[in-house]
Amino acid sequence: MSTSTEVSPGLVVNGITTPLRLSDYKLIAFDMDSTLINIECVDEIADAAGRKAEVAAITEAAMRGEIADYKASLRQRVALLKGVTVNHLEQVYTERLQINPGAFELIAACKAAGMKVLLVSGGFTFFTERLRPRLGLDFTRANVLEVDNRSPSCGQLTGRLVDQPWGDICDGAEKRRTVLEVACLMGIAPEQCIAMGDGANDLDMMGVVGLSVAYHAKPAVRAHADVAINQGGLDRLLELFA
Repeated sequence: MSTSTEVSPGLVVNGITTPLRLSDYKLIAFDMDSTLINIECVDEIADAAGRKAEVAAITEAAMRGEIADYKASLRQRVALLKGVTVNHLEQVYTERLQINPGAFELIAACKAAGMKVLLVSGGFTFFTERLRPRLGLDFTRANVLEVDNRSPSCGQLTGRLVDQPWGDICDGAEKRRTVLEVACLMGIAPEQCIAMGDGANDLDMMGVVGLSVAYHAKPAVRAHADVAINQGGLDRLLELFA
């Protein structure tokens, strides 16, 4: 196949030849929110502050690529989370967050083929570090929410993010840099990497890898991806491999 083709209902390939070989790849990089998991965590956290609609509108615009400055949009959303407790974050994780269908199966197949798994997210370490052992992830990178642990506001979000050794915010450029950094550490070429995402901030990393995959993604992301999974679970990607 060499053109945009729906190989089966809801599974589209754009200009790539199938079947592919999983053995040609050594690293798979996932976005988190609305890709590996079913929710946008920042929106659900905002629900505790009574600001979900406001925050979700900004998130949607950012994911569609309508906001050029992702860092500014995230700072704006995080500022609206001020005062939300860590207990509410725990509730989001335990009561609202679900692993998307096919995630365990796809990751298991990749690991069986000798691949490493990277989760690189514009979301928060509160969630990525809990998913790391649950999904058997090898590497993670995400943003750190600042928490005020001083009495009487113990365990409340300050509305700010904490700078990390690699930088301030994991945006699209940082996702790209992280994928390339991990590939370099592994001694592999970018062409030996797969990247999966759904939003505009995933396009940078999707543009430097050997296989880019849009999962239930925004239109701009589907248009630029080698593969678009529009129906079904993450493991539908495996249908393209011999």
